[in-house]
Amino acid sequence: MNFCPLCGHSVDQRIPEHDNRLRHVCSHCQTIHYHNPRLITGTLPVAPDGRLLLCCRNIEPRKDYWTLPGGFMENGETTVAGALRETYEESRVAAINPRLLSVISLPAYDQVHLFYLVDMPDFSFSVTAESHTVQLFKAHEIPWDHLAFRTVKRTLEHYLQFASATIPPVLNDHIGL
Repeated sequence: MNFCPLCGHSVDQRIPEHDNRLRHVCSHCQTIHYHNPRLITGTLPVAPDGRLLLCCRNIEPRKDYWTLPGGFMENGETTVAGALRETYEESRVAAINPRLLSVISLPAYDQVHLFYLVDMPDFSFSVTAESHTVQLFKAHEIPWDHLAFRTVKRTLEHYLQFASATIPPVLNDHIGL
C-alpha cells in the first residue's frame, strides 16, 4: 500500500500507539489501515452412496488438478453461505446439511481455509466454467498425487480418518512452509 484510499496521501509503515505490529498509517489523516487474512470456504460433498465429489480445476492456480469446491468468501455472506455458493458455482451441487469439518490456517499466505462436510441430496452435478471435470470418487480412487492444494489433501485425510464417526471432529490445523 502506497497511498491512503481515504485521502490519497502517502502511507508509512509503523507501529501505532497501543499496538504491537507494523501497520500502514496515513501520513496525513493518520488512518490505520489493517490487512487481515482472507477466508477461503468450501465443502466436501458426500453423495448418497458415500462417494466423495471432487472438481478438476479449469482455472489457475493449479489448473487441471483436483480440488474440493471452494473459493474466496464474499463480503456480506457467512462462511456457510460462501461455501454453499462456491459449491454450486464449481459443481452445480445444491448441497445440504453443512457441518464444519476443517479450519486450516496458512499464515505464509495470509489465508484461513474452512471446509464443511455436506450431503448431496441426489446425484446431480455438472461441469462449470471453473471445473472442467466433476466426478465422484470412492476413498481408494482419490487422485492423491493430483490434488491441487495441501488444505484439500489434509481435509480429505481428516475426513477419511473419522468417516465412520456420526459427527467427525473438526480439524483445527495450520500449514507452514
